[in-house]
Amino acid sequence: MSWKTLDDMDLDGKKVLVRVDINVPVEDGTVTDDTRIQRIVPTVHEILERGGTAILMAHFGRPKGLVVPEMSLGQIAPAVEACLARKVHFIDGNYGARIGELEPGSVALLENLRFNPGEEKNDEGFAARLASLGDIYVNDAFSAAHRAHSSTEAIARLLPACAGRLMQAELRALETALGTPKRPVVAVVGGAKVSTKLELLANLVEKTDHLVIGGGMANTFLAAQGIDVGKSLAEHDMTDTASEILEKAKSVGCTIHLPADVVVAREFEAGAENETVAANACPADAMILDAGPNTVKTLESVFETCETLIWNGPLGAFEIPPFDTATNAAAAKAAELTKAGKLISVAGGGDTVAALNVSGAAEAFTYISTAGGAFLEWMEGKTLLGVAALEG
Repeated sequence: MSWKTLDDMDLDGKKVLVRVDINVPVEDGTVTDDTRIQRIVPTVHEILERGGTAILMAHFGRPKGLVVPEMSLGQIAPAVEACLARKVHFIDGNYGARIGELEPGSVALLENLRFNPGEEKNDEGFAARLASLGDIYVNDAFSAAHRAHSSTEAIARLLPACAGRLMQAELRALETALGTPKRPVVAVVGGAKVSTKLELLANLVEKTDHLVIGGGMANTFLAAQGIDVGKSLAEHDMTDTASEILEKAKSVGCTIHLPADVVVAREFEAGAENETVAANACPADAMILDAGPNTVKTLESVFETCETLIWNGPLGAFEIPPFDTATNAAAAKAAELTKAGKLISVAGGGDTVAALNVSGAAEAFTYISTAGGAFLEWMEGKTLLGVAALEG
């Protein structure tokens, strides 16, 4: 890859503008999960240790260019201070003067970038205003790298630019998983709708050796094969598309794995009475809510034959026990193989991260991406504009 990292930059005495993602959950003005803040700590600490001043830039929510007090980053500043274990100067206006007053080696946090209408328009004027505050630009927000905004794309053309440690780790993990992977490669793709992951599926059948399809998406593929899926969530208007994906996979040598047995229930609620049946034997009044044990055994066998795993989406209705069983079991197998050094495992996407955390398997995975849209677009084979801006 041709992008620079912190290793390529002289930070001593420099003001370093760092684009971070600290778009964290907040309740009653208090951060309830500081995971995203914790992940920027290595980059910020390194900048300070190497003599730089860190000026953090971030967004919060979707204020659409308006000043929305409830979306102020001021409420997040205390959590940033706690994670960094040092004072953070919150700057909500008059950027230039306030930053000019900072002592070398300080940390500052600018107010929500999206309060300015130019941010999401990739306005060069706003980018120039931001660039005037520093000497070096560091992008450590992979989760925002699929958007061309002033703080992710335009600014990278105005200052010496590089990837932060979190961005660097993310890009290396993704390159290892799908750019130049150890083969065979297996991808697990779950979720509710085929229609939301068409580009993803089309890209993966060309780049992987095995493609596992789970969740509501699998029901659409079963229906495409003429199987009655009862009252299950399925996009019956997408069955032709599903058939095309199946045919394409055959032509390029990618094996698609659909459930051979399924767990069905009449009610969509925790602890609902359920039974396991063959995938082609779903009762007309029932819903498919999870993959069955035979399907899980097959997936475990596939994992054992592969070198690389990419995971996006659960295999069933993981939020509601016992319909999290297949996801948990498959995740446990992936974790076991990863710990044994037999598998490189990379996962991402909101539901995926949640499911793997619940299963207890997340810590063993090679890399877990907290980036939602950016991770998905990378899996779809798209150019991430914020990453492309760092190249050269």
